[in-house]
Amino acid sequence: MSWYRWHGDDLIVDLRVQPRGGRTAFGEPHGDALKVRLRAAPVDGRANDELVRFVADSFGVRRDAVELMSGRQGRSKRLRIRSPGLLPLDIVRD
Repeated sequence: MSWYRWHGDDLIVDLRVQPRGGRTAFGEPHGDALKVRLRAAPVDGRANDELVRFVADSFGVRRDAVELMSGRQGRSKRLRIRSPGLLPLDIVRD
């Protein structure tokens, strides 16, 4: 299984988040998920907020187009990105 799949025009992504991971950036695939390092600490929802902002900016959508479907309090998260405008070059790998 891949870390992403299309559901109509929406992209569903499975992520493995590393809070306090230095700079915020996409990492390598981690099993069936894509690793994402976040600078924010997992306190008071700051890491989730940073994740949504980062994913929205990276995929060229508004923040309200990114839905945290599962994993609000864990490191494994599933997000829905409604009609992404682009696929970030730093995650498109062959």
